[in-house]
Amino acid sequence: MDIIKDANEWLGASMSNMSTSDRVHSSRKAKELILGINEVYKETKDEELMDLMKLLTAKKQKIEKRLKGIRT
Repeated sequence: MDIIKDANEWLGASMSNMSTSDRVHSSRKAKELILGINEVYKETKDEELMDLMKLLTAKKQKIEKRLKGIRT
């Protein structure tokens, strides 16, 4: 599946030295990937897809926290 390959590439990408524009683009890409994987998950109910969506969501939330200026 191509979307899973894209998701794994996105997860492996480095977040260091990202500009604000890069963070926005990355967050939108993550949303697109999550929604795409969710469509496949609805049909297959594969737990590995759910785990992948959880990882994508966690990284996306870190990026969005940085965009909003909230540090934890």
